[in-house]
Amino acid sequence: MRHAGAWLLWYVRELNGEHAYERYAARARERDPHTRVMTRREFEHHRTDRRDQDPREGGRCC
Repeated sequence: MRHAGAWLLWYVRELNGEHAYERYAARARERDPHTRVMTRREFEHHRTDRRDQDPREGGRCC
């Protein structure tokens, strides 16, 4: 039962994109440990702006 709950939580977090920041931060630190990693707020603003500019991502067209 616990395994199923953990899997469900992982799945929901993947669907809504919550894991994106953790993946970004891990990759950025792996590439260059001395680089500045965006805060979660900065990352989400950047991600939202990028999504809104690209119509293939479901952003606004006008």
